[in-house]
Amino acid sequence: QVRLVESGGGLVQPGGSVKLSCEAFGLTLHSRSVAWFRQAPGKEREAVSAISRSAGSTYYADSVKGRFTISGINLSNAVYLEMNNLKPEETAVYYCASGRRVASYGAYWRDSSRYNYWGQGTQVTVSS
Repeated sequence: QVRLVESGGGLVQPGGSVKLSCEAFGLTLHSRSVAWFRQAPGKEREAVSAISRSAGSTYYADSVKGRFTISGINLSNAVYLEMNNLKPEETAVYYCASGRRVASYGAYWRDSSRYNYWGQGTQVTVSS
């Protein structure tokens, strides 16, 4: 069945970097969109970044722009999120999600209801 599997999380020092991966099983991502969300304890889920592979477009929350990079690789059915210069307040469970790509995706990529497949999440803890 369809699964999205995140990996790469863990404990990182403030200012450090991690690279998350999202592997897809049971579906191909080339004509879909993939997004990364994060949710800290007691807070609402927040869209972090997204990629529309069919259009080659990427999107970032203002708070992470310039520090995070999302990419889709050609050699496997996966999407990565490189996170640099991490801040303690970015401690959260990071989820990947996939949905059908539509023409107006850039206007609503932050809307979690647009994604029909979700991974289990990977914990990222930023602490000294």
